[in-house]
Amino acid sequence: MKVVITDPIADAGVERLREAGHTVEAEYEAEGEELLDVVADANALIVRSGTTVDASVFEAADDLVVVGRAGIGVDNIDIDAATEHGVIVANAPDPNVRATAEHTIGMLFAAARSIPQAHQRLKAGEWAKGDYLGTEINDKTLGIVGLGRVGQQVAKKCDSLGMDLVAFDPYIPEERAEKLGVELVEDLDECLRAGDFITIHTPLTPETEGLIGAEEFELLDGGYVVNCARGGIIDEDALADAVLQGNVDGAALDVYKTEPLPEDSPLLEVDEIVTTPHLGASTESAQTDVALLTADQVIAALNQEPVTHALNAPSVDESTFGQIQPYIDIAETAGRVATQMLDGRISTVEVTYSGEIAEEDIELVTASALKGIFEPLQWKVNAVNAEKVANDRGVEVIESKTRQAEDFQSVVRVTVGNDDNEVHVDGTLFADNEPRIVRIDDFRVDAIPYGRMLVVDNYDEPGAIGHVGTVLGEHEINIAGMFNGRETIGGEAMTVYNLDDQVPEEVIDELESDERIIKVTQITLQERDEEEE
Repeated sequence: MKVVITDPIADAGVERLREAGHTVEAEYEAEGEELLDVVADANALIVRSGTTVDASVFEAADDLVVVGRAGIGVDNIDIDAATEHGVIVANAPDPNVRATAEHTIGMLFAAARSIPQAHQRLKAGEWAKGDYLGTEINDKTLGIVGLGRVGQQVAKKCDSLGMDLVAFDPYIPEERAEKLGVELVEDLDECLRAGDFITIHTPLTPETEGLIGAEEFELLDGGYVVNCARGGIIDEDALADAVLQGNVDGAALDVYKTEPLPEDSPLLEVDEIVTTPHLGASTESAQTDVALLTADQVIAALNQEPVTHALNAPSVDESTFGQIQPYIDIAETAGRVATQMLDGRISTVEVTYSGEIAEEDIELVTASALKGIFEPLQWKVNAVNAEKVANDRGVEVIESKTRQAEDFQSVVRVTVGNDDNEVHVDGTLFADNEPRIVRIDDFRVDAIPYGRMLVVDNYDEPGAIGHVGTVLGEHEINIAGMFNGRETIGGEAMTVYNLDDQVPEEVIDELESDERIIKVTQITLQERDEEEE
């Protein structure tokens, strides 16, 4: 498959992609219409912060499966548009976390002890020992704005340096903060008032853009500000003014609203502000690890395997995936069977997990069930956008679990319904993870869920099954397998036939012409060899 890379990544990542059999094209200068041209036939796109991936990119790239962000921030990627088009967006946060946290600590010391300024003056021939009176960080309070991955690493390192820690993050549980030795505060203002040093670790979103400006700097009453997260969170003009006016003692910035930083930026005019050119993730090991992690996630997405850092799709770790993988296919198949058996539109979906599977992370399994339900309706759907498709079409989705399972270790039941009717389909695994459909509505069956199936509702009367076999035989349609279940003797019954051939509509009409036959439903599934591939 074709992978387009529009921002440079380490060679190790490119080689990983090629070793996996993919064609890699580097298009580092592509933007605007040229970008749309180069992604038109791409299956994967890898970017850093230099490429804007907006709705037009997804509209131009019909074959696009995944966008890999070689780094943490994804404010340059329209995730809503990606989801709309069923494209996975995955970032590579872990390697950058360590590097960015270490750079943040370096910037804390640089600002507190005026290290760059003193260095420059010494290089210029000045011995300015008496001009710099530094601030120790021991016993000082660090205010952390955003206690995510990087913020937590910074907290751990600064705790070891003897700092007291407070943080503002409305999305972090208090228990997690307590384990880190961090006091969570109610609002941003309280965090700013408490901190002798303030460090920023939030993503850039509409809510965080311009989060800290002139009013916030007035709350600091001295102290230092460090931002190695994203540009645009801090009002740079207001920061420069606050340092000049003495409301802030100093600052250290690695990221800026406009990058490269313009030569006329007021930040460059203030001696107490340390600036570095977005070096947070610029370590050799981080760049290599980011490239490899991004490549691995792209490869997984193209292989239809779980993507560990997907931002808009269900993701599971490798150990969990081994437990749920067999149920992904059976849930999708149960969904396909159920939706093809229901008369009328679908308004409700319920996926029920019974037995051991109920103890696992089953978000990806549910997404696969929705994919199976919606694909026969010719809705463009995959595990990325299945939930959104359901919401957009007004389909209510319910997920439930129970540890009790009759007869089997684990069962996945998919129920589709509307105001007039509903259909239940149960799937499970036999020995060697062999999938089976074991119940349709109230009928016990034992159906192999591959290829072409014919589901026949009939009265439990002599000759009903023989009639079906005779008609199929007369039309040279071979029966590969047959599974029968009934409610009561002489009541209604259901027979599931695995067939080698498609059944023409006129043959179905002939089957239903017999008064013993209630209804005949033809179901198309994937072939066995396609599943195994």
